[in-house]
This record gives sequence, structure tokens and C-alpha cells, in this order.
Amino acid sequence: MTKYLYYPGCSMDASGKAYDESLGQIVGPLGIELAEIEDWNCCGATEYFSVSLTPAYALIGRNLALAAKQANGSKTLVAPCSACYLNLAKTDHYMSESGELNATVNDALGAGGLSYKPGSVEVRHLLDVIVHDIGYDAVKASVVKPLAGLKVAPYLGCMVPRPDYEGRFSDHEQPHELDRLIRALGAEVVDFPLRTACCGGHMAQISPDMGFEMIRRLVHTATAAGADLMVTVCPMCQMNVDFYQGEMNRHFHTDYRMPILFFTQLMGVAFGKDPKALGFGKELISARKAMEKVGVEVPAVEEEAGAGRPRPRREKKQGLPMPAMPGRDEVEP
Repeated sequence: MTKYLYYPGCSMDASGKAYDESLGQIVGPLGIELAEIEDWNCCGATEYFSVSLTPAYALIGRNLALAAKQANGSKTLVAPCSACYLNLAKTDHYMSESGELNATVNDALGAGGLSYKPGSVEVRHLLDVIVHDIGYDAVKASVVKPLAGLKVAPYLGCMVPRPDYEGRFSDHEQPHELDRLIRALGAEVVDFPLRTACCGGHMAQISPDMGFEMIRRLVHTATAAGADLMVTVCPMCQMNVDFYQGEMNRHFHTDYRMPILFFTQLMGVAFGKDPKALGFGKELISARKAMEKVGVEVPAVEEEAGAGRPRPRREKKQGLPMPAMPGRDEVEP
């Protein structure tokens, strides 16, 4: 077994639950052991950076410090969430470039009895680890049910292949790593030039016209290319294109029904795992019709005609706690 430190991030237990469940199903066949770092905290996504840079970097630096402290034979920290990966990687990178930022973050960490030396851990995305450490041949060797006949649009989103500080991906705009992984599973990769286009992030809430158009472009391009579904490596991308597809259809008077799944779910199907254990059925745009093409029956999803059915919004007594600073004493990286 190859051991890695593991930072799951908040999405894996919420909107990305299917990602978490399918990852748990494929690590065994691939010989991967993930050691979750203890007492990790939210990476802050993008919200903390818009409030105050110092606590934002300190928040992420705390996770790096914990990972370095708990490292036991491996310094590689794996993050499946693209936002988490980018935040961890850029914090480590900026701390190594800026002595002032490094000192400021470590001063904050010191209040909790922690410290972090840049470069102590190697931050990598899950896709990077699977394709470069485990390898396509090992993935292909684990396939017991090839996905022949399934047409897939590979969607990485904007955060994994750029800035890509360590140069792990083949290209910032059109990387081929996810394409090759999909082919190793026996599926067909369609021509999808928007593989690194932004899903819009929070734009569907901030500016619906803009957000829905960004989602429409993705879904339209995948549909026009003949894709049966899209696969992604990012919980935010999956949530946006899946959750808001129904509202996007109503906004543009369209009728797209493009399932968007996590790449680990497709891997699990090809490895012969139970679709329910892989999180199928949690998506809003059902993947049932697409998976029938490879002889796999997945749990049904209740949908409205012509659109994904939005889940009811839960009332929360308390939202994400945001840092409040008495002054703007931030250090630019």
C-alpha cells in the first residue's frame, strides 16, 4: 500500500458526498492508503480571502502545519477538492516566496502552538496522484467492467491545472491526464475544449445571468459533442453544473439533461463496485440512462420534466464563521 496524508475538506461530507464514497471504494484496488490529518479545519474556499488575507493564510497554514506534524513516512498531502488543493498549494508557495508572509502566518500559528516551514509537505491533487504515482496501467489492470460505448466529456474546471506550481499537468489549458484516465476505463472521450473553463463558482448566486450562461456553455458544448455525461474532479464544479442545471434550463428555456459525475464514480463502476456504494443517485440530473449503455443499473433520481429538481434549501442557524479583524493589517504575498 502506498501511504499518503489526506485532507478531505468540507465538501466531501456534504455536496461532494458521492466523491467521498466513491473514493473509499477505489483506494483498495489501487493500493492507496489515506491517513486523514487530525483536527483539520476548513480551507476557507474563496470567502476568507475576500475578508482578510492574514487570517485566510493562517487558516490554511494551520492545516499544513498539522500535516507536517503528523507526517509518518510520507510528506505528500492529497486533496480531492480542487479549491482545497489550490488553497493549500498556493499558501505553501507564497510562504516560501515571501518572508514577510511566512513570518506573519507563523506568528498566528504560534498562538496555537504550531509552526510551518514551507515545503515541509508536498500538496497534490487526487487526480495527479492517481495518474502519476499509481499510473494508467495499474488503473487499467483493475478494470473488470470496461465502459465501452460510454461517451464522456472530461471536465477539470479552472483550479487544478493552473497555476500548477510544480508543473504536474501536461498543459494549463488543455491537459490530457483526465482524458487518458477515462480511456483507461474503456470509455470514449469526446471533443470537449472547455475542459478547464470555469463553472462560475458563486456567480449563479451573485449574478444569475452570468452564472447560468457559464453553466449553459459547458452543458451545451458537452451535449453538442455527443457526451452521455461529464466527469469532474471538483466538488464545486459538480455541484454548480448539476444543482443549477434545472434553473439554467428555466432561465434559457432549454431542456438539457447532462449528468455530471465524479471521476472516482466512473472508476468504481469500471472496477465492478456497487453503484449505490459509489454515490450514484445523489446527483440531481440522473446518470441512469447514461450508465445503461454499459449495462449498469444505478439508483433512480426523481426529476422534473426537462430540468433537474433542486433540493430544498435547509435553514441554517449559523453560517460559515468569518474572521473579523480590527484592522486591515494584511501581508500581500
